[in-house]
Amino acid sequence: MHGKNVLRAALGLATAVALAGCAPAAGEPEPGAATPVVLQLQWVAQAQFAGYYAAVDQGYYADEGLDVTIQEAGTDTVPIDVLAAGDADYAISWVPKVLGSIEQGTAVTNVAQVFERSGTLQVAFKDAGITEPADLAGKKVGSWGYGNEWELFAGMQDAGIQTPDDIELVQQAFDMNGFLAGDIDAAQAMTYNEYAQILETVNPETGELYQPEDLEVIDWNDHGTAMLQDAIWADAGRLADDEVYAETTVGFVKASLRGWAYVRDNPEEAAAIVTAAGSTLGASHQLWQTNEVNKLIWPSTSGIGTINADQWDQTVEIAMGTRNETGATVISAEPPETAYTNEYVEQALAELAEEGVDTQGEEFEALDVQLTEGGS
Repeated sequence: MHGKNVLRAALGLATAVALAGCAPAAGEPEPGAATPVVLQLQWVAQAQFAGYYAAVDQGYYADEGLDVTIQEAGTDTVPIDVLAAGDADYAISWVPKVLGSIEQGTAVTNVAQVFERSGTLQVAFKDAGITEPADLAGKKVGSWGYGNEWELFAGMQDAGIQTPDDIELVQQAFDMNGFLAGDIDAAQAMTYNEYAQILETVNPETGELYQPEDLEVIDWNDHGTAMLQDAIWADAGRLADDEVYAETTVGFVKASLRGWAYVRDNPEEAAAIVTAAGSTLGASHQLWQTNEVNKLIWPSTSGIGTINADQWDQTVEIAMGTRNETGATVISAEPPETAYTNEYVEQALAELAEEGVDTQGEEFEALDVQLTEGGS
């Protein structure tokens, strides 16, 4: 353990004992023991979360005196609700989804914005004549809903499309079956998942896998309606009132970001770590996902995990000003100041820099991943 981390652990334990008045309370770690931490994911084990699995595997959490348990999510899991209920110490979730919860009274704070770019696309076949948002008018447009639709609706709104009057909105399953069957002209897809599912499918006209040149892609990063996605969220009340939790947050963020730096530098090994952790994705799909997630993080503008004010403001503006097919917006007013802070990530980045960890990845180069049928 680094000297700085030994000091942090010692201070944390001393603070805990002082707050208790004597020995640690029931459920707290004994002196010298690692602090237990539960991280709630927003989906099952896959390379979208490779940095956290790598931090466990490489001992980065242990270096910070933490014993981290990663909880996968089910179809009905709301990560922020798990965090707010005290059943997790930190949670991974998209910013717009959490903004709605904050407006409803959930006290959580974004302490590290891991994904700097959005991974959401709208994908169409070449012959559909869809190359930009305005071309979605009159088309069958797929949307997952459930809080995943806001970039799409913001893009259509900016293009002057009245939804749903000017399009045929199709409730899309979390796969590309409807798109491949021709039931959807332009389908939602994540760069690291559903887009790859298309490229892992055999084109019946050629007998070969579909290729990127068979498709048109609308990337919301290119159209000014991208919103911040995967972030690390902490309990705002505990950050304010619990010195040990605040100190643990620095260590947890630091180790997590170090895990993501490992994923950047060792994508093949990182993909294997996630597979070993229980992911059921095929080998080529897992590596594709690792590579595409890296692109959402690296190179980092201000250091991985930093919440850039302009990107936050754009997300909030869209959340307040975009209406979906029901006429609803994500939020009705600006979120409170406690919705995000760079306090903990700045401490983490400073320590990582002292230890020689590259936190910006200016020299990052993506892999050229060859997908196979079914992603095997």
